[in-house]
Amino acid sequence: MTAKPASGGAPLSVARVLQIIQVLSRSEQPIGLAELSRQLGTPKTSLIGLLRGLVDMNYVIAADGAYRLGGSAFELAGSILSARQRHHLNDYIRAGMRDLNRVTGETVFYGVSTGERPAMMTYVELVESRGALRISVGIGDRSPLYCTAGGRILLAAMSDEEVKEYLETTPLNRIISGTLVDREGLLASIREAREEDFSIVADEMVQGITGMAAPVRDNSPGILGALIIAGPSGRMIQDESELREQVREAARAISASLGHSTGAEPAR
Repeated sequence: MTAKPASGGAPLSVARVLQIIQVLSRSEQPIGLAELSRQLGTPKTSLIGLLRGLVDMNYVIAADGAYRLGGSAFELAGSILSARQRHHLNDYIRAGMRDLNRVTGETVFYGVSTGERPAMMTYVELVESRGALRISVGIGDRSPLYCTAGGRILLAAMSDEEVKEYLETTPLNRIISGTLVDREGLLASIREAREEDFSIVADEMVQGITGMAAPVRDNSPGILGALIIAGPSGRMIQDESELREQVREAARAISASLGHSTGAEPAR
């Protein structure tokens, strides 16, 4: 099979490097320089320098006058597949968020834990409310874990030891007058979130705003993130029972679409 010629907009050397990798990826056996030249329609002299660079970076291995893919090529392939899976995963999450927004009319967020210390929650997806009152949080914004509904869901997914370390090492600042900063109180709230697969936090991060959250899972251990709705406290508290079930059901539906099957969660 002959590789397709480069499009007019691609630098020729870049196109040839990609074509080399494509040809090698389709072959079950190492390919010699002459055969590569034939399949690519490129002089051997033009390929030698490119192959040398690929060998230096371990994208290609040269042995006995022939070439095959190296470890770096397979690492790149794995990263590309993971990225594709993440985008596919996010499609399901966005669809579930739109459904929840449609039935509740409230702003819907999806938050994940950051790898920093102390851990924070980053909002990575957002579907805005149709109402006049909007929550001033954007994609990429971060919030503390201890004073948000989504954050407590993320804390609930941690082990007891991890939660203890978080509470002992994180400055528990009183952001507004209603912010819960008592460690025993926070532990009780986190345990409840773990037992209920649900968290509600009212007037702790922003005065007059209540958040509700439930965990999103796939078929791997732990949770992927937190599905969150937020709105005016008066309305959210008044409709708490109905909203609680809507949030939990939406999180369960998203999780099922991602391959999660219900069952006992691992002990923490």
